[in-house]
Amino acid sequence: MTTTRHPAASVTSHPAASVASYPADRVGGTRAMLGALAVAGPLWAAVSLTQAATRDGFDLTRHPLSLLSTGALGWLQITNFVLAGILLLIGATGLRRTITSRWAPRLVRISGAGMLAAGVLVMDPADGYPIGTPAGMPATMSWHSIGHMAAGSVTFIALIAACYVLARHFRAAGAGGTAVAGAIAGTALLAGDTWAMTGSPAGSATLAVGAITAMCFLTAAALHTRR
Repeated sequence: MTTTRHPAASVTSHPAASVASYPADRVGGTRAMLGALAVAGPLWAAVSLTQAATRDGFDLTRHPLSLLSTGALGWLQITNFVLAGILLLIGATGLRRTITSRWAPRLVRISGAGMLAAGVLVMDPADGYPIGTPAGMPATMSWHSIGHMAAGSVTFIALIAACYVLARHFRAAGAGGTAVAGAIAGTALLAGDTWAMTGSPAGSATLAVGAITAMCFLTAAALHTRR
């Protein structure tokens, strides 16, 4: 006896299947992961800027946000970095389940790991902060300060690349506005980081603006994907 195969049975599913095709519990888990990615940037920015505005002796035009991890209240910024890193790692899995791009989730995951490492590896006090620290940069850096710089570089490079890769993904998907936002966010972080690395005036502020812009673009990307 021969059997007739229904035409639909020959259709192969897309490697990045829509969330709607998952079981209900998996859909809920994926939406929660994308929610974690959406929260990461605004939470990190709000906690960082609140501390920058209220810490005695901290000047955003001179001091990077990472320097908030030093001093008596440094644990707040350490926790902020670690939590943001964990949220990015979780969110990367949500992206992997829902978009066709292979590299965007990987880059978000790398930036999350870098953020987490940057939180654990604390900068040395520098340039008058915390209050009582000599002006200027320290003559030598501790191993954890060197590790922080390396982790920060990895985070920024991966985050810049993630913005551009996501911009390309959304452009191909017909989401022009989100694609433009991604390109702007990646460029903002690239320009802010470059300006800061040259030692130009207010470099810490431009870097902060770029990092916050890129992190918050991930919020827009997550919300767009979550819909």
